[in-house]
Amino acid sequence: MPAPRTVLLTGAAGGLGTLMRELLPAYGHALRLFDVRPVEGEPEAIVADLADAAAVREAVRGVDAIVHLAGISLEAPFEEIVRANIHGVHHLYEAAREEGVRRVVFASSNHAVGYTPCPRPGDPLIPVDTPHRPDTFYGLSKSFGEDLAQLYWDKHGVETVSVRIGSCFPEPAGVRALSLWLSPADCARLLHAALTAEDVGHTVVYGSSANTRLWWDLTSARALGYEPRDDSEPYAARLLAEQGELDPDDPAQSRLGGHFVTDPPVWSP
Repeated sequence: MPAPRTVLLTGAAGGLGTLMRELLPAYGHALRLFDVRPVEGEPEAIVADLADAAAVREAVRGVDAIVHLAGISLEAPFEEIVRANIHGVHHLYEAAREEGVRRVVFASSNHAVGYTPCPRPGDPLIPVDTPHRPDTFYGLSKSFGEDLAQLYWDKHGVETVSVRIGSCFPEPAGVRALSLWLSPADCARLLHAALTAEDVGHTVVYGSSANTRLWWDLTSARALGYEPRDDSEPYAARLLAEQGELDPDDPAQSRLGGHFVTDPPVWSP
């Protein structure tokens, strides 16, 4: 499909949203910004809550596609997760359906499959159709978002690429991240591919760079036209010297969800 003219970027004030609002315009996307908090330096950004269905519909009106990064990104009480990540994503898809927006890129997460064992050397890469095994209420909400995306494709013809993002930061923060790292530049390449690929229906992809220590299969992402260019390996020697090899007997190091499995970081408003 041709590059969308206007893309609603939710979560624009967050860490990933900040990176993407700087990188995506180079691909020809005009961004309409949305967040529950003011977006620094962007006085025209929409400040509203995903729980406000009317505000979400107004934000969606007139856009060509949506990149949905908003919501709670750590563990939180179930009621808070439901409000932001379940009711919120439902409001977004209802608005897309009502306003005739036919492409959504949904920020899913490795935490939707967080209890999946990490492959050991010589094991096959984790396939994209591995069953949901969420590690937290947060991960559960990402599983729900993927299933909601499937429903809206089957029932209403709203296409979605669900991107199970690993660890998107300028540099990998730890040894685990050597396998899950998605550089910001590669993230922008992947989101652009997800916005512009033809006939995606509901496609689930893993979001990683071309890491030497990659754990999961990027075939479905590459099928969109994604060509990752970065690799975490230049950071490996320093991180391994500081932290050592992963312990296969420690669930925080042997499951895709990492410490979300054992001691998840908790969101605070």
